[in-house]
Amino acid sequence: MLFNSFTFLLFLPIVFLLYWFVFQKNLKLQNAFLLLASYVFYGWWDWRFLGLIIASSAVDYWCGLKIVNGKPSVVSGDRPHDTTHHLQLTIYKNWFQGPKFYLTLSLAFNLGLLAFFKYFNFFIDSAADFISLLGFQPHISTLNLILPVGISFYTFQTLSYSIDVYRGNLKPTKDPVAFFTFVAFFPQLVAGPIERASNLLPQFFKKREFIYQQGSDGMKLILWGLFKKMVIADNCALVVNPIFENYQTASGLELIMGAILFAFQIYGDFSGYSDIAIGVAKLFGFDLMTNFRTPYFSRDIAEFWRRWHISLSTWFRDYVYIPLGGSRVPKAKAIRNIFIVFLVSGFWHGANWTFIAWGGIHAALFIPIFLIGKNRTHLHEGEHLLPSFKEAFQIISTFLLVCVAWVFFRADTVGDAWGYLTGILLRPFMEGFRLSTYMLTIVLISILLFLEWLMKGELMLSFRKPILRYSSYSMVVGLILFYGVFFNPQDFIYFQF
Repeated sequence: MLFNSFTFLLFLPIVFLLYWFVFQKNLKLQNAFLLLASYVFYGWWDWRFLGLIIASSAVDYWCGLKIVNGKPSVVSGDRPHDTTHHLQLTIYKNWFQGPKFYLTLSLAFNLGLLAFFKYFNFFIDSAADFISLLGFQPHISTLNLILPVGISFYTFQTLSYSIDVYRGNLKPTKDPVAFFTFVAFFPQLVAGPIERASNLLPQFFKKREFIYQQGSDGMKLILWGLFKKMVIADNCALVVNPIFENYQTASGLELIMGAILFAFQIYGDFSGYSDIAIGVAKLFGFDLMTNFRTPYFSRDIAEFWRRWHISLSTWFRDYVYIPLGGSRVPKAKAIRNIFIVFLVSGFWHGANWTFIAWGGIHAALFIPIFLIGKNRTHLHEGEHLLPSFKEAFQIISTFLLVCVAWVFFRADTVGDAWGYLTGILLRPFMEGFRLSTYMLTIVLISILLFLEWLMKGELMLSFRKPILRYSSYSMVVGLILFYGVFFNPQDFIYFQF
């Protein structure tokens, strides 16, 4: 079910009214109703994959309890002649009854599902290509697999629960309804934010009452998210898709415009989803983590990754980078750790070498900043209304580097991405270029950037003066009505991940 569909326009108010007016007095019934609504929301796409999310929830719920309850056996030592055998048996029992076994089971089950549905054909095709390079003709069959929507998001969410319970950072819940609802919570189910159990799960055990200000903030986020998706992302898509599909014949300037507009397409699409998800959650009394903070105003690539897809970047930081040693190791190992995180992050996005190349480019851009100790320079927003010349240069140069990497993210193959970038330099620069084709999209993006710069660090559209606040509401609603893509709505890009 798409946030920008008429189906969701009917679904949301029905669920909202039942949630607050029928089930409000009983917290457990409220949670159970949310779980049912979440399964309807997810099953609307393909009900057959409900079994996967239910199975993932059940395994991690059970493993969480067993991680805490699993106790190692003690060697009594009362049979000296059989001590070695008894010790081996104890070690065997400790492994299969201990916390590490159940953590391993959770990891294997969730990553196994993800690997099978998302990466099976990739590994098969890659193996076939490698065998072909050796001069053989392999006959390997792939499977016609459908990728379940949101599987990368909810598997990481449940994995963080199991890992945190194992580390002792979180107590496992004994309420299966609350846990299953935490995994399937429909606002952020299919494209994040990837919530930590320590933040979201406790909210299912607290009595919730509708607070006007929270609901108002939620509606602002929903409105702003719809603007970014329907007006910015979907209008950019109308221009970007033909350019990437026919990049061999496009002029250099058209290719530049395609790369820049794709950067805004994916930002409007993904951050728009996150805004809507956070806003919808607020309508039901929940607070989700911020997933984007105006990333295209970043002054270096390190700052960009503190502002872009924050829930994923912090997930990899806490569960991959730090366990590998983080930066508290010799420089060579720290560089290795950075490359691992960025490459894995790229591979998380999809089973294609283009995503791995995208991750590798970001690693290559990040490491020089890390080596000179400047990766934590820009930790705060600029304080001035207008950026200085230095800040403007940093913002623009960082954005252009990000756009180069986005070409690999958008292209079908690494060869296509390379051909696209070389075409910028080798093709006639302005042949066939018509500014009128891009003018509307440029104006809409300018409005987006102006409002985001004006409201940086604050909730969007939350001007203190009523006249400015209501004028901004009216303007955004008008832009959605006049320029939003209502018919044949586009899927969110991150649904494929």
